[in-house]
Amino acid sequence: MVESDRRALVAVIPGDGIGPEVVEEAVRVLDALGGLTLNNFPWSADHYLATGVTIPQDGYDQLRGCDAILIGALGDPRVPDNAHARDILLGTRFALDLYVNYRPVRLLDDRLCPLKGRTCADVNFVVFRENTEGLYAGIGGRLNAGTDEEVAVQHEVNTFKGVNRIIRHAFEFAKTHGHPRICMTDKSNAMTHGHALWQRVFREVQADYPGIEATHLYIDALAMLLVQDPGRFDVIVTNNLFGDIITDIGGALQGGLGMAASANLHPGRTSMFEPVHGSAPPLAGKNVANPIGAILSAGLMLDTLGRSDDARRVERAVEGAVKAGEVTRDVGGTLTTREAGDAVLRRLR
Repeated sequence: MVESDRRALVAVIPGDGIGPEVVEEAVRVLDALGGLTLNNFPWSADHYLATGVTIPQDGYDQLRGCDAILIGALGDPRVPDNAHARDILLGTRFALDLYVNYRPVRLLDDRLCPLKGRTCADVNFVVFRENTEGLYAGIGGRLNAGTDEEVAVQHEVNTFKGVNRIIRHAFEFAKTHGHPRICMTDKSNAMTHGHALWQRVFREVQADYPGIEATHLYIDALAMLLVQDPGRFDVIVTNNLFGDIITDIGGALQGGLGMAASANLHPGRTSMFEPVHGSAPPLAGKNVANPIGAILSAGLMLDTLGRSDDARRVERAVEGAVKAGEVTRDVGGTLTTREAGDAVLRRLR
């Protein structure tokens, strides 16, 4: 939370592809609400190709000096190994220790749900994904690469510290937000070492929250039930890889990834907010990308900065625009990116 007598400083990284277009709409919403100082950072594929620099040597320190980070999508076919995206996005998650990936999954209009007979009442849950460990820790290697004898090894990392803090954060969220149920998902029947730790910590933390119904599902069963009966879930907590996968299922339940917002959090420290979708290079510059995920991510940022009333205003404005069908073509509307942003802004004002 930012002290009430000063303007919060927000780093804005528009990114690649459609990133700059959707982030621009989120910035217009933030400008309309006021009270923020926005500092634009050019880090992107274009910047990397022009300078050879993915992120400056003091880049992470620059970000730590801000109160929050709003970032667009990253990824560009001109950078085949995505070195810039790895340093800017994943690097920031690790360097700033943003161990909570928070993804609310909320359907805003019944017509957007791809499941027959399901309504907004059925799709309203949150996923907490561990964000700094697991298979994304980058530990492994390749032997005899490029030959028929190639061997590739990727290690999953699970520490007590990492598992404990994400599970405890999920329980605290459930308690403070009135969610009666929490489900932990893993693959401990097959990954018997790393996920035994998840089982142990979940049982231990569960004992501190007797008022919350705590259950466990293997990840394959949970993925099936998300499609069959999403209404059974309130809060889900899981590891880095599984969280990455099931939140895309969540995005589909909302009407598509263009509707999905996310936050990368370290409570009490600088955190980063981003739409879930990718950079979609073929759509860049065509004014057709859906800005809702970026705008809702800005709303999550406002909430974290202590501006909950403004965050609710953003959510209501977005919901009003969606219910009125004033949206882009991917969710059944006819509007351009800029026009969809205008529809939200009209409701804010």
